[in-house]
Amino acid sequence: MYHPFVINFLGEKYQHVSLFLTVGVILVLIAIFVRSRLSIIPGTVQNILEVFVEGIHDFVSGVIPHEARRHVPLIATAFMFILLSNWIGNVPGFISPTANWNTTIAPAIVVFVYYHVQGIRKHGFIKYLKHFGGPVPFMAPVIFVLETIGHFARVLSLSLRLFGNIMGEETLAVILFSLVPLIIPVPFMFLSIFFGFVQALVFTLLTTVYISLAVEEEHEEHEEHH
Repeated sequence: MYHPFVINFLGEKYQHVSLFLTVGVILVLIAIFVRSRLSIIPGTVQNILEVFVEGIHDFVSGVIPHEARRHVPLIATAFMFILLSNWIGNVPGFISPTANWNTTIAPAIVVFVYYHVQGIRKHGFIKYLKHFGGPVPFMAPVIFVLETIGHFARVLSLSLRLFGNIMGEETLAVILFSLVPLIIPVPFMFLSIFFGFVQALVFTLLTTVYISLAVEEEHEEHEEHH
């Protein structure tokens, strides 16, 4: 459904892409604004972002204790990007770009490429590929195919889960607003804010787990041998 007042500089067909790019621009502008005003005594915005980054770091440290700092930039950015994309649909005249699979698959592909690159960086290309074959050599060809399918399924899992939930929420919102426009909007908006936060958190948690499996697997195997 097309919204006439939505920020849409790519045409009606690409309104979700337009808003996805808009969210990216907003985050870049916030980063530039905060960076230009960094100080030893932080202001309100800097203080909020510092608490946020520390919280993300503690969260990632619980899953990837040995390399949390390296992965915080991507994970924190993914969380903020997904969260703002989910929440922007609550602004009158806007829609959530994450209600379209064409936009949710983009961050899913970024995560997919990132954790494989990090796995190769940590273990080397050959060693990283070896874990796709499993522990039993004669079963390696079969396990390799299954593992490969499983990794590509992660892209679908990340993107379809986010897209399906946000699209369902927006569809329900449109139906409720059309039936009871004066009573439902405010309570549903608070529910939508909470729901958008949960979906961003789930995406971030899965991203962190996938990175952890890619970079920590060899470490865990060495511990088991010892």
